Amino acid sequence: MTELLFLNDAYLSEFDAVVSEVNDDGGLVLDRTAFYVGGGGQPCDVGTLTDAASGTAYKVTKVARAGGAIVHTIDGDAVPASGTALHGAIDWDRRYLLMRTHTALHILCGVVWRDYGALVTGGDMRPGTARMDFELENMSAEFAGEVEALVNAEVEHGRDIGVGFMGREEADAHPDLIRTKINLLPAAIKEVRTIDIVGLDLQADGGTHVHNTREVGRINVVGHESKGRINKRLRIALADAA
Repeated sequence: MTELLFLNDAYLSEFDAVVSEVNDDGGLVLDRTAFYVGGGGQPCDVGTLTDAASGTAYKVTKVARAGGAIVHTIDGDAVPASGTALHGAIDWDRRYLLMRTHTALHILCGVVWRDYGALVTGGDMRPGTARMDFELENMSAEFAGEVEALVNAEVEHGRDIGVGFMGREEADAHPDLIRTKINLLPAAIKEVRTIDIVGLDLQADGGTHVHNTREVGRINVVGHESKGRINKRLRIALADAA
């Protein structure tokens, strides 16, 4: 089983690993990885894996779960053999922007839950931009502007953000950990990872985040849409990501 280094240290951009397996499609399974595998709306990481002995560099274009394994897809036909020692380096600029974007969504979700009691019905993100859908009956430009002011107040507050873990029974006793309309947490997960924006928001989450809300920078609400009678969408963008 691959050790997922990003779960405990989202700021780890380089690491050493060994190829555990090469699958039939040439995908690599490593004994450990800092590449985020993707999920919860956050795209997977990309970057490079370099042969520690020969110096040959392989471009990682995708990381995904397949058959219970974490598979790193390599650009091209040449791949390192099982047992090869590699040095991994993720595309840090892209990853850090995604960390800031994902944290911005948590701030948005925390504010809308705290102040309006609305659950999340969907979401997605790209580096620097994202959208989130909420169980709301009404949406307007005035509401979007109000939310923008509230989320930026939380950014400026400088709230610390921590990672925690709790047993499944304890997590199930705290239903507010799941902010989606439908609980998407698989029953097989026995230990739940949490992201805590101290004083604002505590959620079950497997993604990567920054250490403090100030790192996110200004959040602009750039769009609002109705997606149904009780389903409304807010689009956000980080001000410095354009």
